[in-house]
Amino acid sequence: MSERLARARTTGILAVLRAPSPELALEASEAIIRGGVSGIEVTFSTPDAPAVIRELIARHGDAAYIGAGTVTTAEQATQAADAGAAFLVSPGTLPDLTRTMLDTGRVVMTGAMTPTEVMGALELGVDVVKIFPASLGGPSYLGALRGPFPDAPLMPTGGVKPDNLADWFAAGAVAVGAGGDLANGTAIANADWAEIEERAARFAAALAATRG
Repeated sequence: MSERLARARTTGILAVLRAPSPELALEASEAIIRGGVSGIEVTFSTPDAPAVIRELIARHGDAAYIGAGTVTTAEQATQAADAGAAFLVSPGTLPDLTRTMLDTGRVVMTGAMTPTEVMGALELGVDVVKIFPASLGGPSYLGALRGPFPDAPLMPTGGVKPDNLADWFAAGAVAVGAGGDLANGTAIANADWAEIEERAARFAAALAATRG
């Protein structure tokens, strides 16, 4: 495992955050961090995502692992890096976009589902291959990918829950991305921070149990 991936591996869980406003994104992030999950992937589905990233870093510094998700354009990659994002995540792997992401010097995670797509991402030199949507194949599919790609850093996103977290790591995940089961859209829209914190606490407890 490279030094570039040490923080992602240690953090273990990245909360995939989609919020209808910057204010709600910040409040949701605070609830997630209070619950014990320190990895926050602020998606560009969230209005003014770079400002949210910048503010979270100002508040938490190195105590949280803050990055950008749903990066689909070169401009977004640059904006996120300028805001201080530690990592950049794209749902797919487009060569030109991926090269721009890599040029920022940030940890780069790009999406793939098939073996061919995994090979393409690895060839471009990404740090992590995001297996998405991982819910389609489950932990057994991630385990199957380990056959041809035993050393590839794979991060399943989609379908990750506290009760199957151990299965994902047993199948070889370097980290996991958790969306609706953690950063729940309804709870965020309703500003139900107690529920978000409770969800994060369940994920944090499951990770601790998985790590023994």
